[in-house]
Amino acid sequence: MKSIKPGRGPSKMGMVGGIAAALFGVFWCIVAGAMGVWFMIPFGLIFVGLAVYNAIYNHHNATSQNRYSIIDIVDEDEEKDPLNEKYGRKASAGQAIREDGTSAAYCPYCGTSVDSEFDFCPKCGGKLPD
Repeated sequence: MKSIKPGRGPSKMGMVGGIAAALFGVFWCIVAGAMGVWFMIPFGLIFVGLAVYNAIYNHHNATSQNRYSIIDIVDEDEEKDPLNEKYGRKASAGQAIREDGTSAAYCPYCGTSVDSEFDFCPKCGGKLPD
């Protein structure tokens, strides 16, 4: 089963963009206060709040093992994501790491090697544990 998740690289760039936008919002508020245009400061504060939320959201998607699903319908076999090596899921005790870096699990009913993303064994059809 493919999951639809943003890539780690674009998420990291979104995080940097969120930090830059937050700094711009702070600069906006300072300049608006210095010019005496006090009614523009709430717009700057709203901008800072949205930018901080965006930076936190993208930081989670760039560094977390369990990312939020949104876009990008590719498997590791189709397109490698270099940040997955650093932040991606590691194999658990019942899994093996293949040569290509992906993890594999084994069916508890027939012992067939299956991808960790499978819900059912392709050989015997048994439901695989999560």
